[in-house]
Amino acid sequence: MNIAEVIWEKVEKKEEWKNLIEKVLHKCFEVECMNPTSFYICITLTTPDNIQKLNKQYRNIDKPTDVLSFPMFEKQELDEIVENNSFTNIGQDILGDIIISIARVEEQAKEYGHSFERELAYMLVHGFYHLRGYDHMQEEEKIQMRKKEENVLSKLNITREDV
Repeated sequence: MNIAEVIWEKVEKKEEWKNLIEKVLHKCFEVECMNPTSFYICITLTTPDNIQKLNKQYRNIDKPTDVLSFPMFEKQELDEIVENNSFTNIGQDILGDIIISIARVEEQAKEYGHSFERELAYMLVHGFYHLRGYDHMQEEEKIQMRKKEENVLSKLNITREDV
């Protein structure tokens, strides 16, 4: 049972990206003590135009962004499910959707001086933690979320220096 479906929306399909997505998401689930077969995530890799349309439609922000996340649970609900190990026994619950702009991943990798793979991995982890109920609107939340993101990436040996 896959934990993610990858949708290639007007971007080239690359097997190594799919493999990276699976590896990164498995590590996210492991670190968060969540059963990866209990949840399903839809990952859409797309263009800046497509992500801009979604950003305008759902967030009323008419500009492209790097990643959007659409969670299906509130943080407290997921915390309770994980804490009580009360995953459903019938199939998978939908954790949510993550939409990533591949062009922005490429741009930001160059801008920050690291590899495309590192930036894509970061976008996945960032999106996962939004699905998990974390945010970065306030400084305290941002510090907590960044710490969790860096923890997952370090366990995967994907560092900022990864070029």
